[in-house]
Amino acid sequence: MSACTSTQTVGHGPNLEPIPGSITYGGQPRTKLTKAPIGSMVPHQFFDSYGHRVYETYVINPDRSLRLTSRRIDYDIFSD
Repeated sequence: MSACTSTQTVGHGPNLEPIPGSITYGGQPRTKLTKAPIGSMVPHQFFDSYGHRVYETYVINPDRSLRLTSRRIDYDIFSD
């Protein structure tokens, strides 16, 4: 059954672009994370338009904006 499971690291780095479902897709969120320390990592997960689970990691910048640093997509057809 392992042939039916695939996880792919889609990217990481400063030039990673948000996709539909990303926190920063369409711009920065209206609310700022004011209590989290600068440099904190913020995990986020969602399902893309194909039903694949997407895992993203953001870092809080000094201006309290979020910077997308990595994305991984789980192509497991048997995910729960």
